[in-house]
Amino acid sequence: MLRQRIITAAWLAPLVLAGLFGLSGGAFAGFTAAIVLLGGWEWTNLAGIAGRARRLGVVGLLALAMALLWSSGGTQAAWPLWLGLAGWGLNLYWVTHYPDRTRQWASSARRLTMGLWVLLPAWVGLNVLRETGGIWLLFVMLLVWSADIGAYFAGRAFGRQKLAPRVSPGKSWEGVLGGMAATLVLALIFAFAQSLTPVDAVLLVLTTLAVTLVSVLGDLLESMLKRHRGIKDSSALLPGHGGVLDRIDSLTAALPLFALLAPGVI
Repeated sequence: MLRQRIITAAWLAPLVLAGLFGLSGGAFAGFTAAIVLLGGWEWTNLAGIAGRARRLGVVGLLALAMALLWSSGGTQAAWPLWLGLAGWGLNLYWVTHYPDRTRQWASSARRLTMGLWVLLPAWVGLNVLRETGGIWLLFVMLLVWSADIGAYFAGRAFGRQKLAPRVSPGKSWEGVLGGMAATLVLALIFAFAQSLTPVDAVLLVLTTLAVTLVSVLGDLLESMLKRHRGIKDSSALLPGHGGVLDRIDSLTAALPLFALLAPGVI
């Protein structure tokens, strides 16, 4: 399994980085749309949609929604990000009340609707951040990776208090604090490197800590949906790594909030 993970990462990472930071405009939107649509394909499974034709039909509707957003200028607007943020408020409620409120979201139609406010605002966030020249996009990706790494090591070393045992038993509050410590250091380094004003530096630190917490929610939401479906991975599209959603779950939550709060973005 480790060998397979390394092989997949060896070809996937350069491809993704080249697409994210080597493309712009319509080419960037198309590249990231392809990633989101793969995530949409996996979401149909999380939503309990059976049959290849029905799943393809749902992905086609998602592609149509993305095309309408692009043609109307919605990929550079704030309103999809705010809608996504409201949706994540509902996600937080359901994750923290799992499994008691499962009936509120368990139908396939409601899980598909949930997917719209998870995937579309994340795609918009990608496009908004790319228009800054890519520096903020790089930062939010480093933020999510740093949070994951910090949480992993802090959780292994100090993890005692469970974060959401009914959703993801392995996560701890100590891990969350470790992730926040790692991203705090990242924010301070970035503020210095970009010569931010003191006000913008403080804003970046506060934004970073808030987005770090929200990124944990993205991970927990997918864990909840997979637990409900009784599956380990969202798919097997990425050998050794699971599915696309397994790689971007934290980013889907982090991107809309960061795009709204980062200094000078919106």
